Amino acid sequence: MIAATAMLSSCGGQKDHATPAAATSATPATITSAIAVPNLVDVIKADPRFSILAEAVVAADLAGALSGPGPLTLFAPTNDAFALLLAELNVSKVQLLADKALLASVLSYHVLPAKVAKADVPVGKAITTLQVGIFKIDSVGSDLVVTDGRNRTARITQTDISASNGLVHVLDKVLLPANKTLIETLQTKPELSVLIETINAAGLAGALNAAGPFTLFAPTNDAFAALFAELKITKSQMLANPALITTVLNYHLLSSRVLKAEVPVGSPIKSVQGSTFVIDAGFVITDQLGRKSKITATDLLASNGVIHVIDKVISPPVR
Repeated sequence: MIAATAMLSSCGGQKDHATPAAATSATPATITSAIAVPNLVDVIKADPRFSILAEAVVAADLAGALSGPGPLTLFAPTNDAFALLLAELNVSKVQLLADKALLASVLSYHVLPAKVAKADVPVGKAITTLQVGIFKIDSVGSDLVVTDGRNRTARITQTDISASNGLVHVLDKVLLPANKTLIETLQTKPELSVLIETINAAGLAGALNAAGPFTLFAPTNDAFAALFAELKITKSQMLANPALITTVLNYHLLSSRVLKAEVPVGSPIKSVQGSTFVIDAGFVITDQLGRKSKITATDLLASNGVIHVIDKVISPPVR
């Protein structure tokens, strides 16, 4: 009885002066710790759809970076997306995970160094990744579709999964950064073979393989055929005049990357050659001679720029 009395006394004695139960209540810090929001790595590890992505992140030594404070945005390919990539590249998962340099490059291409929610996506514009390469996102019907640096497309199937250090958007395909320059991209297009001949004759191939970025308005073979008929010359005659074709080709080139959504419609656009042209809302170019050329394909991405295909050769002022 004496011991019990002593214990009560040491705890504050009388009931009216007892310490409130708040002393044993959780503090805000304790609550936060108990229900901590998972980071990006936690999110993908907890979701079975991303088990291969989680393995890849660890294999590439990126878990630390994706667990940091951020904010970051992760475009997360599912296991099915990785299965498609393995088939496309004709490699096994073991082979893919063993190539640490490739993994690090590809995975960092899926990360933005900022928190970008679905509502904030700059539709149609160049988006720079942690890998430094770009991709773009277009709104196609009710879908958001990503075009990667190799002009492959992936659909965003789920958006805005929250993490403590950013957001996750789910992809149905793995994105790949660009691996071809403007020249190398042109070489994959048979309908642009005369343009390649013209570039080589002018000695501009080296310049178009440089870092850039550039924008190239690329006339098709039919566009060149129309030019030869207009000027009453042959292809051989044109290729024999490198000074002239250098001037004309530089008029088709901009010293920056300008995607379709970034075109300053109705305003003069200055070319590398120095003269300007105008692009209207219908994406028709008017050159310095008042001739019209329609842009028939846009946003072919390359490692050092972008290509827009046009149906007529445009011309700077005649001197």
